[in-house]
Amino acid sequence: MPQPGRLFGLGVGPGDPELITLKALRLLQAAPVVAYHAAKGKKGNALTIVETYLNDNQLLVPLVYPVTTEKLPAHMNYEAIVSDFYGEITEVLKAHLDAGKDVAVIAEGDPFFYGSFMYIHDRLAEHYETEVVPGVCSILGGAAVLGAPLVYRNQTLTVLSGVLPAGELKTRLAATEAAAIMKLGKNLAKVRNVIAELGLMDRALYVERATMEAQRIVPLRDVDPDASPYFSLILVPGEKWQGGSE
Repeated sequence: MPQPGRLFGLGVGPGDPELITLKALRLLQAAPVVAYHAAKGKKGNALTIVETYLNDNQLLVPLVYPVTTEKLPAHMNYEAIVSDFYGEITEVLKAHLDAGKDVAVIAEGDPFFYGSFMYIHDRLAEHYETEVVPGVCSILGGAAVLGAPLVYRNQTLTVLSGVLPAGELKTRLAATEAAAIMKLGKNLAKVRNVIAELGLMDRALYVERATMEAQRIVPLRDVDPDASPYFSLILVPGEKWQGGSE
């Protein structure tokens, strides 16, 4: 039996191909097998970011999501469907690892920050040598393109999911000094209403596809809630500190 291959979870950044780390790039180009998540019929954002770095000798393994939304008809169980999906793709990756091939699973942003790789890691890390390389996450990419320092001095930053119910979102947002709100899409109208109720519209900043070619920065008031993509976020930076250097 060959020595099992190694599993790598590589963060490739939020969209700009130059934001991949040197370590992730080195491991990516050395991996004989590169796996990537994608919707049916699409390349996926992670592959789009790194495809110019790949060579013809590398085997590309698409991990095609069976569904791309949590809101499904009543007869369909999202949790069961996704659990089965990760069970199936884990077996695919195990076949390559057991054959002695290193496998790099690429993840947009960071593998462990809302990253799909974490579910693969949970299933395989105990059985194969595994290394995770962090990446620039969308929050930091968004702050950079918006020119918005997130937190000053001892302020607290809270990362929130737009999927939360309005009441819970309002409570958590009211209790923090700065926030990043992700997973907008169809949740945009609800999130914007909460921000308006809290009097935060003047501080809230919105960006779509931060650092990607299709990046779009729009005043939050002007965003069409029916056209907000999944890869969008709202930042509510902490209030500026007027003091000098610490």
